[in-house]
Amino acid sequence: MASNKIKKSLAKRLAPIILRVNKFLENNTTIINYLIEKRHQANDSYNFESELKKLLKDKRLIALDAGSQGGFNSDIFFPKLYEKYFNPILVDPIKDQTNLEGNKYINKGLWSSKGNKKLFVLGKRLGSSSMYEPDKNSIRISGFKEKDFHLFDVTETKNIECDTINNCLKNLKINSLDFLKIDTQGAELEILKGLGFYKPLLIKCEVQIHSIYKNTPSWTELLNFLNKLNYIVCDWRTIGPHVTRTPVEMDMIFVPNFLKDEGKRIILDREEEFISLMLICGQIKLLKKISEIIGFKNNESYIKLKDKYFS
Repeated sequence: MASNKIKKSLAKRLAPIILRVNKFLENNTTIINYLIEKRHQANDSYNFESELKKLLKDKRLIALDAGSQGGFNSDIFFPKLYEKYFNPILVDPIKDQTNLEGNKYINKGLWSSKGNKKLFVLGKRLGSSSMYEPDKNSIRISGFKEKDFHLFDVTETKNIECDTINNCLKNLKINSLDFLKIDTQGAELEILKGLGFYKPLLIKCEVQIHSIYKNTPSWTELLNFLNKLNYIVCDWRTIGPHVTRTPVEMDMIFVPNFLKDEGKRIILDREEEFISLMLICGQIKLLKKISEIIGFKNNESYIKLKDKYFS
């Protein structure tokens, strides 16, 4: 009984403080967003270059970047010092949107099959051009201000040549794919359907929870599709406010499902590449757990590391 009285007294005293803190945070979402970002970047203070050189030797990680406006890693998904360990292939059907210097590129749209598709070009916001037409009503309930709605006006439509990831990589004589990034304004599921026999070790995919484009597949369809391909989500970062109190989009990270035989096989076939990607992305705790389950040979580079990510 005495214990309950103490708890109630303490709660009563703390209530005004908690209310003031909530009010402060409500008025300072910038601080909240900053802390969330710092949480995701907690392991960026490590420098894994010596480990990567031992693991990869002279090899580079093969990366396909679909929606590569601004060049590879333009959204700063991982520290720039690791970019030299990748062999990036950039994808963009509009050449002048992409920094192509020194990189391989695919000047086509990616889709689930070969053919031509209509691209809705948003000249005032090129990075939001899509195979799907913008939906003005959906934009109204997202976090965009009314003064910015005009940015989603379609300035032109283009018929572009499309092909699958499988066909495009075969044409480039690429035998395996380590890292796949897809940020294509609603076309992510159709692109994933064209993977063919390629099994990336890590997939970074933009997932639209509330699409601002017409007739896009539900985000649950994308998750179900990747689940059937034996992938498991291991991280997500929210993008954009929405009136439903959920994010407009998420950047989701997927790895092969190490709890199933097929996922284990994909990882073990390219153990050094997988470990390298997990270190680059700061997934230290998960990497240790996967190592315990699968039994990696190359675990001396991270087994004693502390994961600085805070929940």
